[in-house]
Amino acid sequence: MAGTLPFAVDTVLMASGQGSQKPGMGADLLDVPEVAATFALASDVLGRDVAALCTGGEGLDDTRNAQAAIATLSIAIGRALEARGVRPDALLGFSLGQVSALALGGMVSDADALRIVRERSRIMGEVADANPGVMSAFLKGSPADVEAVCAECAEGDVLVAANYNSPAQTVVAGTPAAVERAEAAWKERGGRASRLATSGAFHSPLMADACEPFAAFLEGMGFNEPAVPIIGNADAAPLSAANVRQKLVEHLVSPVRFTESVELLTAAGATTFAEVGFGGVLSGLVKRCAPDAARPCIQDKASLEEFAASRA
Repeated sequence: MAGTLPFAVDTVLMASGQGSQKPGMGADLLDVPEVAATFALASDVLGRDVAALCTGGEGLDDTRNAQAAIATLSIAIGRALEARGVRPDALLGFSLGQVSALALGGMVSDADALRIVRERSRIMGEVADANPGVMSAFLKGSPADVEAVCAECAEGDVLVAANYNSPAQTVVAGTPAAVERAEAAWKERGGRASRLATSGAFHSPLMADACEPFAAFLEGMGFNEPAVPIIGNADAAPLSAANVRQKLVEHLVSPVRFTESVELLTAAGATTFAEVGFGGVLSGLVKRCAPDAARPCIQDKASLEEFAASRA
């Protein structure tokens, strides 16, 4: 369990992470003015037609394209909610979603958030190509059980718990051979494993070569104090202008502490965790972490207008 927050929370906006991409994502929202403006900005900053990337879906599973599409959509939906008077009490992003949250929380401009996404995805993609790895979701067991299997099956390879998604779901990352050994051992214990469609072993030591170039890039980026509290993934604690660079770099090789973050916010009074992004992955995880909380996924016009009306 994480620490406590010095402020009360009711409504949390959650920004989606990589893996939520799907062809057609956001298509229903592209004529919403705030969404259209964000996608136009993203296309200028990233040098590609991000709307076409979302609607066409070609190459969408590539890290560089997936991160661009997911972050743009999350920021765009957040801006549309903001224009309709929705003000969250806190923000929580999942991995890539942390960068979207930086924009929605006022720590960086939307353009700078997209520049961070561009460099982050480029660097991570290059390192993933050079250091092949995979990720797999382990279900029907505790985080401690998963950690034990990782220790047992590593055999000198990289194999770690990378995402603490819920009390009964932990994602592991590592070399292909090590993850395969762990999957077999997990299934022997009665668990279930599901390989993820990622292009690398993110949030593991296999990403270590990304830290130095990403840190160098962030040194040239200015950060404001957040206008809305943002809970960081690396330690399930609020981000600040003083620590955000270090935390973003650490996060490349550190696990996503999603369960602890939800517990922290729930303890501070959070009753609604609304996902801004496609697919409802985070909403599904919240169901397992905080079953009594409302967990809408805002991903099309109907859900956008319904949620905005509920906050009026």
